[in-house]
Amino acid sequence: MTSKRTLSACSAVAAACLAAACAQQPPAAPPPAQHPMAVPAPAPEPRQPIAAPEPAAPPPAPPPAVPAPLTESQARARDIMMEMANYLATLPSFSVRMTDSYDVVQPSGQKIEFGEKRKLLVQRPSRLRVDTERSDGAHTAANFNGTEITLVDAASRIYASTKQPGGLDESILYFVSDLKMRLPLAMMLMSRLPVELERRVRGVDYVETSYTFGTPTHHLAVRGDTVDFQVWVRASGAPLPLRVVITYKNEPGQPDFRADFADWNTRPAVTSTTFRLEPPPGAQKVLFAAQLVATRKPGQADK
Repeated sequence: MTSKRTLSACSAVAAACLAAACAQQPPAAPPPAQHPMAVPAPAPEPRQPIAAPEPAAPPPAPPPAVPAPLTESQARARDIMMEMANYLATLPSFSVRMTDSYDVVQPSGQKIEFGEKRKLLVQRPSRLRVDTERSDGAHTAANFNGTEITLVDAASRIYASTKQPGGLDESILYFVSDLKMRLPLAMMLMSRLPVELERRVRGVDYVETSYTFGTPTHHLAVRGDTVDFQVWVRASGAPLPLRVVITYKNEPGQPDFRADFADWNTRPAVTSTTFRLEPPPGAQKVLFAAQLVATRKPGQADK
């Protein structure tokens, strides 16, 4: 497409050429006399300059891609996944034992596995207790009693506590996102689990009916943007997960996290001391690491 600036330049050149040509031609003869009754010929209308063509309108945006309809296997898998999520999200309380392991990718690319054992107790709307034994024998405990969050490291004889910001969902997000504390499978403990799965899951399929755990389970394969995971859901009775494997597919080496669940109890006994966590005698109170960073003055180095 020629721009308007180019058309103006071309017109000036053409006018100069036309003037030069006229200067070299003999003068034109005078026009013949017209009859008094003759109607003079209309003067020619001035020729309008040729306008630059209007830019073509951009083609309309293509309609959003319509997701392919789910296969029978995918629809079945999705229904099982959401049934599990809704069941967990609506339980007033539950307890479970979890044995987990996770990969730590070394600079050489080798994966080293570490493990932990946890006992979790949830009592909605605002209480949670997690007792952990690491593979090196160290014990830690995290307690949300409805008004305060306390973390105790018995081996190091230190503890930290801070005000609990609200209900369990809000408090877990604060613990993980703001205090930067580790709580594996935190989303599974929250009542917003179904909403989060709807938002994050990009695909799910049914793998098989598995008998690995001594009872039939539905083995599902789930895909997301940053992680993929597999889950084995009990096929009879309450739709509880018995195993989860998470693959961090965008991380170097694609490390895995694995968790096996046992001793599910949807009516755990809770006493007045269940959510009372006392630090060991002589333990020193410290700030959470994220709080320490927030209170440090600019330019102040670690001691």
